[in-house]
Amino acid sequence: MAPAVQLGDDLNVSPLGFGGMALTPVYGEVDPADALRTLHHAVDAGVSFFDTADVYGGGSNEELIGRLLRERRGEVQLATKFGLVGSPAGGYTDVRNDAAYIRQAVDRSLRRLGTDVIDLYYMHRRNLHVPIVETVEAMAELVQQGKVRHLGLSEVTAQELEEASAVHPIAAVQSEWSIWSRDVERNVVPAAAALGVGFVPYSPLGRGFLTGTVDAASLGDNDFRRNIPRFAPDAAAANQAVVAAVRAVADELGATPAQVALAWLLVQGRRLGLPVVPIPGTRKRDRIDENLGALALDLSPAQLDALGRASDAVVGSRSADPTWVSQGRE
Repeated sequence: MAPAVQLGDDLNVSPLGFGGMALTPVYGEVDPADALRTLHHAVDAGVSFFDTADVYGGGSNEELIGRLLRERRGEVQLATKFGLVGSPAGGYTDVRNDAAYIRQAVDRSLRRLGTDVIDLYYMHRRNLHVPIVETVEAMAELVQQGKVRHLGLSEVTAQELEEASAVHPIAAVQSEWSIWSRDVERNVVPAAAALGVGFVPYSPLGRGFLTGTVDAASLGDNDFRRNIPRFAPDAAAANQAVVAAVRAVADELGATPAQVALAWLLVQGRRLGLPVVPIPGTRKRDRIDENLGALALDLSPAQLDALGRASDAVVGSRSADPTWVSQGRE
């Protein structure tokens, strides 16, 4: 495993993390015992940075990771989130950023996780009716109380990040970023770089699409990707061009498409001047090993140019509601 990466606010994590949402029923049913074995394998392989949220599986994902922490808390940097009411699969019914809710949410998460401190606590989404300064002030109180070590924000705009950073150091922004989701590079990434904030890309493999293994036409009824415009039949067909570009580079390097997609993000971080720690999620233990192979991959300038051209041709929004993510509020 490559050396640890320092995000903002002196938070050191493994160079790849693990996104826990894959171990909830958003892509189909999950075997909890097998999911726990997957988490243990990730730690064995050198992954120390684990990401979950109170809303994943109605709290069951935090409980699952709590089972890992019982045995391996000292080997894990733990990130979780507050703010969403509802579920990824069934839909969200509310966004709560108020101080009273935050105080309740952190205690519920600590109880489910079975730990006394959260290493990185994110605001999951913005409620535009609550000033972000008030939200971060409430989050900062949790640091003072010893319940949280570092603060993070998900899907914020550059202006929101700047306002938040004036209240308390922000360790990381977590937003979707990949070869086919590059809108954050316009404003959010430069702001994070200027402020010394790390970036944690979620869905770095395009919710699986960039691996070339996802048939958008055959997604199950309970697969929430059915609601994302770029997975609609016409858009998904057009977006096979970016998959072909990723696969072509992978073939040149004797690598896999997933490794190329992750390596591209790591290069982008270096090019744009900020620490980047992707958090791919998977249910399969061999995929963890495959993903870690990206750390040793070198992409040539010509390969980077080819991937950049392909990314420019992506069709369809990354969210059914553009204001749900930073892209729609910039």
